[in-house]
Amino acid sequence: MPVRSLSSSVLKWPDRQAVDAAVRRWAEEAIRGPQNVLRIGYFGSYARGDWGVGSDLDLVMVVEASEEPFERRSAPWDTSGLPVPADLLVYTRREWEALPHGTRFGWMLRTETVWVYLRAA
Repeated sequence: MPVRSLSSSVLKWPDRQAVDAAVRRWAEEAIRGPQNVLRIGYFGSYARGDWGVGSDLDLVMVVEASEEPFERRSAPWDTSGLPVPADLLVYTRREWEALPHGTRFGWMLRTETVWVYLRAA
């Protein structure tokens, strides 16, 4: 998390390299769980390189399948150890493949995501 210096009001926010390294370590742990994880990546400001103080981390994960509703799928993965606040979106393979390319969000996820884990086929 951000650290405030005791002698100033300047916030130090983790840079892209620190966040990328932390996500890669987190992904190594995440794939050891009971879910069949196919991909893990991040998108948004950290992927584009335009992050700043206060930026959060947008994570995306693709799993083979899930019985859980979309809004509860991220619950098994604890992102609190990452150096910045994070939002995790978990898609099934079928949902990922059906994401519409023509929408801004679908296009952004498909083109800007930095993949830190891709399961070998």
